[in-house]
Amino acid sequence: MTIQFESGGVFLPRLGLWLDPGARQTGPEKVFISHAHADHIGAHREVILSAATARLMRARLGGQRVEHIMPFGEPRWFGGGEIPYRFTLLPAGHILGSAMAFIEAETETLLYTGDFSLRPSHCAGTCAPRRADVLIMETTFGQPRYCFPPAAEVLREVIDFCRATLAQEETPVLMSYSLGKSQELLCGLADARLPVVVHETVHKLNKIYEQFGHCFPSYERYERCGTQGKVMICPPQGHDSAALRGRARTRTAILTGWAVEAGCRFRFQTDAAFPLSDHADFPGLIEMVKRVAPKRVFTLHGFAAEFAQALRDSGCDARALGLAEQLPLALA
Repeated sequence: MTIQFESGGVFLPRLGLWLDPGARQTGPEKVFISHAHADHIGAHREVILSAATARLMRARLGGQRVEHIMPFGEPRWFGGGEIPYRFTLLPAGHILGSAMAFIEAETETLLYTGDFSLRPSHCAGTCAPRRADVLIMETTFGQPRYCFPPAAEVLREVIDFCRATLAQEETPVLMSYSLGKSQELLCGLADARLPVVVHETVHKLNKIYEQFGHCFPSYERYERCGTQGKVMICPPQGHDSAALRGRARTRTAILTGWAVEAGCRFRFQTDAAFPLSDHADFPGLIEMVKRVAPKRVFTLHGFAAEFAQALRDSGCDARALGLAEQLPLALA
């Protein structure tokens, strides 16, 4: 196997397989979609993905495509390239339906993580990596300063923020991505028994989660109710919507891994910031490498160069992808 990094995605030319390409692919090659966040989906011709990702992708993107919908843990052979390969989806622990790609071709194995998290999750399942010769991994938070506190501790602080805001007769607005983070947050607020309303985009995706067996604590859809005395969950851009502005006095909080940085709330122009993330932090990235025990590591996104250097300093053969527009690399 060889790999190429082109236009923000990974291409395995001998297999005829793309891994999360940034550009639309309409040729004969197949495309693996790791999860349904907007920066990982596209109007491709033929895709390999989980059932939940397929459902979310139809809701967010629409259109028609050839879909190879696979369950987790059940390998399937594919062809179309120079050599056939066996492909297995493994849970990534990022959001509903998120998957890693475990690929076997000739005598080599490769694990591509996409976005992942090794931490426990309410809605995303448990990340389940396997040992592989080659690891291609996302490194969004690939510097040592990104070490997240336990989620339970963060949620307690979020609940304290909400209660203090409600006590001032203001509306706490919790800003989190509509897909993945908002659902985790909703579950995390369950024990606090706070009345919650959600933005329409969050409500739409909640219904898909429910179709896949997830149960949420009681919540209301924003368009059908007011916000007085309630906690609101909305995407960051939703707070600026015409529907919300001027309806109530609000205090805002952003929920993101970037909140470990002292100036995060100023960057997002919010009253507070809480470090709740569905990505692996730096210790989680290190732990992934230990579990996979690869011969070589390729890093993608975020602090890819810095994390690759940290791995090399510890004696690992590691290199960052994306430092050139196209970088062919032999895996063997």
